[in-house]
Amino acid sequence: MKVGFVIYRSLDTLSGGYLYDRKLVEYLRSQGDEVEIISLPWRNYFAHLTDNFAFKLPSGFDILIQDELNHPSLIGANRGKHPYPIISLVHHLRCSELRPKWQNDFYRIIEKKYLQSVDGFIFNSRTTKEVVNGLMVNEKPSIVAYPPTDRFGEAISEKEIIERSKSEELRILFLGNVMERKGLHTLLEAVSNQRSAISVDVVGSLSVEPEYVEKIKKIITKNNLSSFIFLHNSLNNEPLKEKLKNAHILIVPSSYEGFGIVYLEGMCFGLPAIGTTAGAASEVIEGGKTGYLIEPNDSESLANIISNLAEYRELLVELSLNARKRYIQQPIWEETASQIRAFLLGMIGKQEI
Repeated sequence: MKVGFVIYRSLDTLSGGYLYDRKLVEYLRSQGDEVEIISLPWRNYFAHLTDNFAFKLPSGFDILIQDELNHPSLIGANRGKHPYPIISLVHHLRCSELRPKWQNDFYRIIEKKYLQSVDGFIFNSRTTKEVVNGLMVNEKPSIVAYPPTDRFGEAISEKEIIERSKSEELRILFLGNVMERKGLHTLLEAVSNQRSAISVDVVGSLSVEPEYVEKIKKIITKNNLSSFIFLHNSLNNEPLKEKLKNAHILIVPSSYEGFGIVYLEGMCFGLPAIGTTAGAASEVIEGGKTGYLIEPNDSESLANIISNLAEYRELLVELSLNARKRYIQQPIWEETASQIRAFLLGMIGKQEI
């Protein structure tokens, strides 16, 4: 099978979405498939729209996968009869993010045109599928394939989780690129008046939204938080693994997540996850059992949860052990990737009939 794969930037870009793309490419190649990466330059949204005047569908493939992030660049190229099936890999829709209504109304028009221009979908969650189908006139062939979560191997032991809980300081980990959608400001507001002994490690790129990073640094300075809030930028697997091992809870209060691979990765280390009710986090986090779900920007509820976990270590251990079990129950990536490959082969077969 000859596969083209359209992305922005490099496949090595650090994010959950690019990790998914990267692991899928690795799996397809391991099965003997030829996969060619077609990389478009990353610019602003309106500059991407101008790609429609120049970008043409490449030739020589049996099937073309397009990361939906690339949607503004591909509407023109996708028009008309396709030389092969075009499959959109959807992590989440831009129009689902938290922003002014007029902006999302505009993005929704563009994304709807794009979604209608492809032949099928790979969705990273049931939530993402429901959102996309809500924009479609007719439902198209699709598969729900949850992201890979096993890059760190086996879950840590129950004994390690119990021993870790005995430390006086509650160690919080925020894992994600420092951008407004990820909600770091909500976490900072929640810990600004904490009386318990806590620390917060922030691990993620500081270059995606520089203006937002400056806003975060000002919040830290203004509220005298620098003694226990630590910004680390992105980390490679081994140092990141150490941060995950040493933390007690993972908090990423995003305004929207198409799935939230980071929550399951944290659960590999027995970290209860705190996310929000917006998006697909509820497919991973069971409130009160493996973590908690709050409304976006609800720093008060988040502050109460942190205080409770800092004070009641029996509750922390219970949630941590449940989180570990949730991780173990997740299907391995090999199973999921094989289902994606079967779906792609099936779409090629339909095209040939």
